Amino acid sequence: MVEGMFFTFDSAFEMWTFRVAVVALAAFLIGGVVLITRPQEEVIGHPKGLFLLFMAEMWERFSYYGMRALLIFYLIQHWMFAEDKAYVIYGAYTALVYIAPVVGGYLADRYLGQRKAVLFGAILLTFGHFFMAFEGGGGQDDPMINVFWLALALIIVGSGFLKANISVIVGQLYERTDIRRDPAYTIFYMGINVGAATASIICGFLGQTYGWEYGFGLAGVGMLIGLVFFVIGKPLLKGKGEPKDPAKIAGGKEFGIYGAGLGMVALCWLAIQYQDLVGWVLLVFGGGLVAYVLYTAVAKLPAEERDRIFAAMFLIFVSIVFWALFEQAGSSLNVFTDRHVDTEGVNASMFQSINAIYIVLLAPLFAMLWQGLARKGAEPSTPMKFGLAVIQVGLGFLVLVWGAESVGVNVPTPVIFIFLIYLLHTTGELCLSPVGLSAMNRLSPGHMASLIMGTWFFASATGNFAAGLIAAATGGEGVGEEAGKQVVLDVYTTVGWYAVGIGVVVMVISPLIKKLMHLDTLKDDALEGQAEAGLEPQEAGVHPTTQSGN
Repeated sequence: MVEGMFFTFDSAFEMWTFRVAVVALAAFLIGGVVLITRPQEEVIGHPKGLFLLFMAEMWERFSYYGMRALLIFYLIQHWMFAEDKAYVIYGAYTALVYIAPVVGGYLADRYLGQRKAVLFGAILLTFGHFFMAFEGGGGQDDPMINVFWLALALIIVGSGFLKANISVIVGQLYERTDIRRDPAYTIFYMGINVGAATASIICGFLGQTYGWEYGFGLAGVGMLIGLVFFVIGKPLLKGKGEPKDPAKIAGGKEFGIYGAGLGMVALCWLAIQYQDLVGWVLLVFGGGLVAYVLYTAVAKLPAEERDRIFAAMFLIFVSIVFWALFEQAGSSLNVFTDRHVDTEGVNASMFQSINAIYIVLLAPLFAMLWQGLARKGAEPSTPMKFGLAVIQVGLGFLVLVWGAESVGVNVPTPVIFIFLIYLLHTTGELCLSPVGLSAMNRLSPGHMASLIMGTWFFASATGNFAAGLIAAATGGEGVGEEAGKQVVLDVYTTVGWYAVGIGVVVMVISPLIKKLMHLDTLKDDALEGQAEAGLEPQEAGVHPTTQSGN
């Protein structure tokens, strides 16, 4: 035990990790306040509105990832769900988080405008995160569990309104030909990753060490700070993100849309309790969406545009495999770290920060790598990158299994292998997420851009739901710690090898998929309607248009 100034830590490493996170968060908070309160219209070459959005999104991500780091432990240890059930709830929750932006983006585009949608989403998120702090006595018979379900529903719908639209406002601050657009998104995505990295460390430590209400409560405070920044800083947006046609929300119509948003909360409150509903939504609506896209491509598009849609759909299906494995991070991998890894005195939830830290460090290197290879004519094609991504996510699991078995299943796994699996998963993410977003924008005809992006989100949601089912297979409750660990390792071995095999197949057929993309005849007008919202998954720190998408 190590005594700090205010807290007691299990190790010196945990103490310094916590302190660095607090200092980093405070530095970005103070720096943001200084930048947006300066008298100049622009600071460091960018409009002050960018830094307002940076602050709002940083705190939103702080609240989301602070809660996410603790959620699986909260389900198992406080609400006493069986492990496999907790994983399915977690998967359904994250799936709904990725479905909601499709609706939130549509309502903002057609009616509310992005600013009002972000404000509404931020209010819902603030209430949701604060409700998470009302924990009651625990156990599924406690009536307070209904408040917990409501909190999750508010966070789902709030994310749908906020995340679908805040990065669109970033794009609206600049003309389409402004060379500052890409650097602006780099700055914006830095806020995302700073919030994600610091939240997992700070909220994770407080929640697991001092009580759930402290971790969740701090996440709520973070969201409230982001909301306050966004409200006070409205003039800095210079009228951007307002409704395209104010007449559509005149009178009581605007409040009718907010009422529809609350109706979505009620639906999510129900769906998160009956996870099979989420699976059916994904199957019916996702299947219908895919069928409609393919029908449109075959029946209404010229040959080259049809081929590009086929290529995009192939990439979308590959992404489902990737996210189903990548999203073990917050569920089964989080629990594995807690139970079976020598964390050297660090709370397991704090390891959720590793991915975001790697992204901050590696995203600029990947951007330079792709650009350097492109200048030499040696950049891998988009489907080749997707194949590499799936191989890397599989190798991550295989490396962890090898590390665990090399020291013995009855011995805690060295923590270095947790850092290695996150490293391989992050490099895989950087080969797929920003590249995929760019590909969706490039391959979509202008009138289908939103439709294809919606399909991409449904694929991400499907991957998250599948992740919950895979995690459920790792549940080894009641079989003893050593046997339980072996169950997890067996599942990780299976999915690891499957991923490597699928990745190899994708790489082998990548020349055929690249041919379907018809890059030699791609025109600039194919980028219309790209709706700057790269959004997650996983907002990897590289704006989509910085990639060549070849």
